[in-house]
Amino acid sequence: MSRIIVFGAGGRAGRRVVAEATARGHQVTAAGRREGADVTDADSVAAAVAGHDAVVSVAYAAGTASADFFPAAAKALVGGLGRAGVSRLVVAGIGTTLETAPGVAVHDAPDFPAEHREFSLGHTAELAVLRESDLDWLVVAPPPVVLGEGDGTGSYRTAVTTLVPAESFTYADFALALVDEATTPKHSRVLLAVA
Repeated sequence: MSRIIVFGAGGRAGRRVVAEATARGHQVTAAGRREGADVTDADSVAAAVAGHDAVVSVAYAAGTASADFFPAAAKALVGGLGRAGVSRLVVAGIGTTLETAPGVAVHDAPDFPAEHREFSLGHTAELAVLRESDLDWLVVAPPPVVLGEGDGTGSYRTAVTTLVPAESFTYADFALALVDEATTPKHSRVLLAVA
């Protein structure tokens, strides 16, 4: 049994992560704005994560620019986990950062909408912060589709950095992958596609 803290526990993905981890018998702490935990503040993160084995972050602040929020959250998570002595961090990414060819992300396509590219680049900046850290981190990115609310299949495929095509994917299967990697890690310090 692991002690897991979930930042962004009140959102669609976060609720599924909490439910999945709890169903497996793990001790789960829900963290977010309602609980007074600020994922963009290293002191707040350090206080919240102390005593946990792993951290899952699916946090997002609507109304805050992606280029500001995601790198700030990554810096605070790196600093806070380091202070608290917690090394495993699993972060929800976005499928548009995955590569369709070596060095070419989905968001680099000529016809990719500019407003969505800006959001995706915030996730890219987050990844750059994590790559500079010493943490045992993983960014897990679902396919670039609207995630479904259904129960899911109970399984998923993975690839490192490369897009795994899929016409649909659910929050339930995304949560399954996030909890698997938080509790029984198979990947470290990479961008992992799941579909």
